[in-house]
Amino acid sequence: MTADPLDAHPTMAKLTRSTHPAPVFPEKILQFGTGVLLRGLPDYLVQKANNEGRFEGSIVVVKSTDSQTDEFSEQDNLYTVAVRGFQQGQEVTENVIVSAISRVLAAQTQWSEVLKLARNPKLQIIVSNTTEIGLNYVEESIFQNPPQSFPAKLTSFLYERFRSVGGSKAKGLVVIPTELVTDNGLKLRDAVERLAQFNELGKLFTKWLKFHVRFCNSLVDRIVTRPTDDSQKILQQEVGYEDSLLTFTEPYYLWAIEGDDRVRETLSFAGPSSPQIIIDEDINFYKERKLRVLNGTHTLTMPLGYLLGLETVADEMRHPTMSKFIESLMLNEIVPTVPHYDIPGMDKAAVTQFANDVLDRFRNPHLDHLLLKISLQQTAKMQARNVATLQRYYEQTHEVPKLMALGFAAYLLFMKVVREEHGQFFGEIALASGGSLNYPIQDDKAGYFYGDWKTVKERAPATVQTFVQSVLSDKTLWQTDLTTLPGFSDAVAKDLNLLLTKGVVKTLESAVA
Repeated sequence: MTADPLDAHPTMAKLTRSTHPAPVFPEKILQFGTGVLLRGLPDYLVQKANNEGRFEGSIVVVKSTDSQTDEFSEQDNLYTVAVRGFQQGQEVTENVIVSAISRVLAAQTQWSEVLKLARNPKLQIIVSNTTEIGLNYVEESIFQNPPQSFPAKLTSFLYERFRSVGGSKAKGLVVIPTELVTDNGLKLRDAVERLAQFNELGKLFTKWLKFHVRFCNSLVDRIVTRPTDDSQKILQQEVGYEDSLLTFTEPYYLWAIEGDDRVRETLSFAGPSSPQIIIDEDINFYKERKLRVLNGTHTLTMPLGYLLGLETVADEMRHPTMSKFIESLMLNEIVPTVPHYDIPGMDKAAVTQFANDVLDRFRNPHLDHLLLKISLQQTAKMQARNVATLQRYYEQTHEVPKLMALGFAAYLLFMKVVREEHGQFFGEIALASGGSLNYPIQDDKAGYFYGDWKTVKERAPATVQTFVQSVLSDKTLWQTDLTTLPGFSDAVAKDLNLLLTKGVVKTLESAVA
């Protein structure tokens, strides 16, 4: 029996401050959340700035999900960020030991320690990444130990800060949520202000919140994951130590933060050597660019890739026909529609550069970005990411975007429900080796399509046309009538009929020929 080469290595020492000594800096940041995105972006960036002497601050992390912090304490709060991928055609390999986290506190059992930090005069910044619903307002007392919701925890912390500094202007804080929610800073501010009112915290606290606590909308863009078991073993062999918190990420990153000079001065870990940290009073350009180019392309191409039998985004980019479709769709139909300004870094060239960066990111063989994961709530994503792009394309060209039409047709085919089981809907694809594969359709509109697809008859183009017109004209799905876009409904119906009769491979090949 042959031994697994991945296991053929001596026992390695665990990553700790005794094996890898690191300086200790004043605690300047409070972070709500221990997830990989925070570890691979804000914490990583603070570490880089500390290494260059530009920030010299540490991070106190609050864990809300449970009281287990052994993962961090066993490694003295150190962990490694492994960066792998391509940038501008060049392969990037980097291992960074992050020592910027000073403590990890469990909210459930150490809330008094969290509140004690509010009295720290050196504290400047609060960062969060809970969940998309984590910013929602929940009516509750902030004097629980601890409060339940994240906004209530934050309100409790800010109130303790206000009381300890006597409402000092100089001791206000900058709060930066990174949750993937539109206007996340404004949403969090609203929840905190409502909790202050519900808990009758007084006019002076409300005034201090308004003038001295800055809530910043922000946009984060970086794929960060936990490595697979095999990748973990390989990476640990490379670095020469055991790291159970090892974090895997791509080279590209962007953190756009809506802020003024005060925010810029406070976030001293941003600067000329970190141009991907953008602090601007309006970050809408960056939000639109990511939503349309990266997210919109994912949504329009995922169904075709999955129906081809591919599993990941990297698989799509290795497929000669699919990769050509993705590049042409992105560069020729989506990029020209993205709003831009006549300002360096926010102009047409910046949109094109971002698109080329995205293609590099899609090609990254080190990331297992599953297509089925991208398919979650596909209908809502199609509306949010691509309807405005469609409309802008028509405004600019007065023509049918042929590749978008095919992407939309493939989405409709992906949403073809073949069976329901205990409230879960399933679609089906034919396998090249014979037989078929059922896949879950994780979409609130799956039941809607289950009913509508029953009206479509095999090899009956008229029924396909009627089905497409019915779906495209439904304003409850798209917040507009897509049949008003000249020729779009006909193009989608034609492509859907080809997908049903000729198959995905031949339809795709003819589209990019």
